[in-house]
Amino acid sequence: MSLKSERRGIHVDQSELLCKKGCGYYGNPAWQGFCSKCWREEYHKARQKQIQEDWELAERLQREEEEAFASSQSSQGAQSLTFSKFEEKKTNEKTRKVTTVKKFFSASSRAGSKKEIQEAKAPSPSINRQTSIETDRVTKEFIDFLKTFHKTGQEIYKQTKMFLEAMHYKRDLSIEEQSECTQDFYQNVAERMQTRGKVPPEKVEKIMDQIEKHIMTRLYKFVFCPETTDDEKKDLAIQKRIRALHWVTPQMLCVPVNEEIPEVSDMVVKAITDIIEMDSKRVPRDKLACITRCSKHIFNAIKITKNEPASADDFLPTLIYIVLKGNPPRLQSNIQYITRFCNPSRLMTGEDGYYFTNLCCAVAFIEKLDAQSLNLSQEDFDRYMSGQTSPRKQEPETWSPEACLGVKQMYKNLDLLSQLNERQERIMNEAKKLEKDLIDWTDGIAKEVQDIVEKYPLEIKPPNQPLAAIDSENVENDKLPPPLQPQVYAG
Repeated sequence: MSLKSERRGIHVDQSELLCKKGCGYYGNPAWQGFCSKCWREEYHKARQKQIQEDWELAERLQREEEEAFASSQSSQGAQSLTFSKFEEKKTNEKTRKVTTVKKFFSASSRAGSKKEIQEAKAPSPSINRQTSIETDRVTKEFIDFLKTFHKTGQEIYKQTKMFLEAMHYKRDLSIEEQSECTQDFYQNVAERMQTRGKVPPEKVEKIMDQIEKHIMTRLYKFVFCPETTDDEKKDLAIQKRIRALHWVTPQMLCVPVNEEIPEVSDMVVKAITDIIEMDSKRVPRDKLACITRCSKHIFNAIKITKNEPASADDFLPTLIYIVLKGNPPRLQSNIQYITRFCNPSRLMTGEDGYYFTNLCCAVAFIEKLDAQSLNLSQEDFDRYMSGQTSPRKQEPETWSPEACLGVKQMYKNLDLLSQLNERQERIMNEAKKLEKDLIDWTDGIAKEVQDIVEKYPLEIKPPNQPLAAIDSENVENDKLPPPLQPQVYAG
């Protein structure tokens, strides 16, 4: 198949990667196509709408209770006395319900109330526990980094410490609420540094990277793939899906990469290594760095193969091929973790955001990949997916003269194995058919015997009188002398 073949079902317009609200930032499938900023705005609007609806519902229920209570009173005096008590009770109940509703929707998205912060100042057994060597190292690096900022650094460390202590008491909240708390903390710290500390934007970005590294190294084991989510289920589903698609070839995806070139083959191996290494990192920024390195190796592989710079249409099919070939561990969990707890500015702009958005598109394409996307018939696609057969390998006459002899021999061996597999399948089918015929023949013979037995039943007569001795009726011999007995003579 030519490398310049028309792409089927894989092309993604670059405008589709941007936020659907038109703000110019990169969108994300986890945010329903919005960027981080627009998603938070939509989230807050929906939350405020829910609060308003609950408020109106509470007021309507109170009015109905008031009318029902007032109509049940027979006397005006008793009604007046009781109604005043009911008004007091209604006011208290209304205040309690509204406060409960506000706490339900707002407590998880704010940095915490004063009472919560005061309680968080108490030593936490979880935070004071013996930490790992990596956590200690990251904490020491964070403190050394903040020392260069003097007073601003002290304020940042204090806020970070209070945030970690507050997050200890929020572990029972949903992962979305914990993510909202973390995103609010990022935004508040960045705004405070720019407005109060007058810190330049480039330094703000470096400080935010260190803050993210510090807090997420500590929170990683609690917020990565928590048991309260279905992240693990999604991981197993995408892993099983990729395994079922092991037969997909670069030619089917129109991947413009020639792995027979040693340099290109090395780039492909490095790209697969980087995408797999993503799972070993704790910090969202480090996971994004693995995706970025993987993507750059892909661009270099395409450039070497085509002797020209790679385009976006070349990049996405190749990224899909790398994901299928590498089958990264806990892929969905890593994507969700980055989406929830990464500094939002990194996902909205820059090369990290662009490559991450393309990875999300690649995973979405793999989940929805069908026969039409690969220009296959539905019958062939179903056979490949079920493992009944595999796509035909490249024919020898289509190989280039410069192709490696080892590669040619490998394909010949694969063809022989494929033929042997087909012969074995035919033998197995014939054996199953013979087994079925034998079973049918045995059943037929048994049925015929049963029919004959039923048609000609076996009659068993009663036994005759017991037979007597041959000479039992010889009466004349009754007085015969006894038989001779042997005698022993002495001498």
